[in-house]
Amino acid sequence: MSGTTVLVAGASIAGLALAHWLRRRGAEVTVVERAPGLRPGGQAVDARGVTKEVIRRMGLDAAVRAACTDTAGAYTVDVDGNVLETYRADDDGGDGYISDIEILRGDFSRVLYDDTRDGVEYLFGDRIAELTQETDGVDVVFAGGDRRRFDLVIGADGLHSALRGMVFGPREQFLRHLGLVLAFYSVPNEFEVDRWLIDYQDPETGRSAGLRPVGDPARVMAMLSFPAAEFDVDHRDVDAQKALLRERMAGLGWETPRILAHLDDTPDFYLDQVAQVVMDRWSSGRVGLLGDAAFSSSPMSGQGTGLALVGAYLLAGELAAAGWDPETGFAGYERRMRAFVEANQEIGRVHVDSLAATGPDAGSSGEPAPEPDMEALMALADRAINGIELPDYAGVPDSGATAGHVGTGRP
Repeated sequence: MSGTTVLVAGASIAGLALAHWLRRRGAEVTVVERAPGLRPGGQAVDARGVTKEVIRRMGLDAAVRAACTDTAGAYTVDVDGNVLETYRADDDGGDGYISDIEILRGDFSRVLYDDTRDGVEYLFGDRIAELTQETDGVDVVFAGGDRRRFDLVIGADGLHSALRGMVFGPREQFLRHLGLVLAFYSVPNEFEVDRWLIDYQDPETGRSAGLRPVGDPARVMAMLSFPAAEFDVDHRDVDAQKALLRERMAGLGWETPRILAHLDDTPDFYLDQVAQVVMDRWSSGRVGLLGDAAFSSSPMSGQGTGLALVGAYLLAGELAAAGWDPETGFAGYERRMRAFVEANQEIGRVHVDSLAATGPDAGSSGEPAPEPDMEALMALADRAINGIELPDYAGVPDSGATAGHVGTGRP
């Protein structure tokens, strides 16, 4: 054991994966999560390309695949439900529009938590209230009243990261709204959805509605989106979010009215802006950032989970290789990750732009939209999926497993 103590803020996929790797590299890890337990449900997330190798190195390939949604593919449909295009999960070697590893966010979190709960301290229902950096450590005051000192603190607390705000400044400095709002929530499967995702795009308004399987034949995940030049609804004000969704999705055809009818009885509603986080640096002294807190690529990239898992592997590996020196370790992590992040953020922007090309402002210049450069797009996609090296970190400690459950709070 290195004896290095690390506090991770956020039991997100990024935070849970980082806990796995930090523990294996010899650190003593504490994860603090403001929610009372793991967040259930959530959207389906994908693993493609190099991300699959990270999962394999974690020893979790079988567990992750066993928890997958078993989605066979996707249909795009018109307003009457007629199929326009078909995509299969085995397209592009399983790295296509529908990945062969697709899992609900909550199910993936459970796999990661079950893997790390022995040997990682979990503090549910708490959060960082104050943080003070010294040359040799970080003093933390928790909202629950405890005061503790850690060698390093990592923020993996998402797009609206509170830790980022404490250390780096207001979120407005870093958040880039992409002009789209996304909502999803589970509903009863009264739509006869089986193993196929169904997606409807309205070319006149730029709005969309979709339904996807979640591994439970009795329920499906509804997905709704609409263009919005600005977004100022509080990310914790669920009532205001639902009112906005009803207003903006009114009049959309296909199955949208039936989906909206379940808005008030769903157990897992989520709505937020489609946004990216753009920062010049992901660390300051002994505090670093990971996942959406540092470099959100937006859900439209399809690679948020990939960035989280690859980033967790590299961050823990670089810190351990640097003897837990924060300046050297954080610099190595950023050097290895930056180009990969930028490629995935570009993919997210390209996807949003492609939707805008069929929305209400399309063609406003009177000129037809230019044909996309497919060769350049394919090269970008390859960089976003496979364009990063995963060092073996030979000589760096690796326990290969965790031991000794010290978690507190409710899982």
